[in-house]
Amino acid sequence: MKIAVAIDGSENATRAAKHAITIAQYEPDAQLDIIYVLDFDKAKEDRLLAHSPETLFLKRERKVNPVLELAKAAGVKTKVAMLKGNPCQEIIKYVNQEGIDQLVIGSRGLNSFQEMILGSVSHKVMKHVSCPVTIVK
Repeated sequence: MKIAVAIDGSENATRAAKHAITIAQYEPDAQLDIIYVLDFDKAKEDRLLAHSPETLFLKRERKVNPVLELAKAAGVKTKVAMLKGNPCQEIIKYVNQEGIDQLVIGSRGLNSFQEMILGSVSHKVMKHVSCPVTIVK
């Protein structure tokens, strides 16, 4: 079974990751795909504020590594997908192309203002992926 979790460094994403790891522990031969999308709009700002490419890479890694550590401690096989672009579109494309069986995503990410104006990433993703979605609060 292929389970995916979309993370962005928020507390809700961490709770979603913990839930996805729990599901993976109970599925024989489960693989957990950890999806992190570098939003193009935020990427420009990050590049301008970063002292070097290494600093930027470390900043992104800090958002993924805690989830990797939790999965490793639980004995769950993982794969990391670092994507670039619009988070909604990239998550949808990845989940549908990779044949994911279950997607777990947090109900709110880091940008609540944008979420109120445009609608949540989790809501948009839920409507367009071809697998069951668990939204974690």
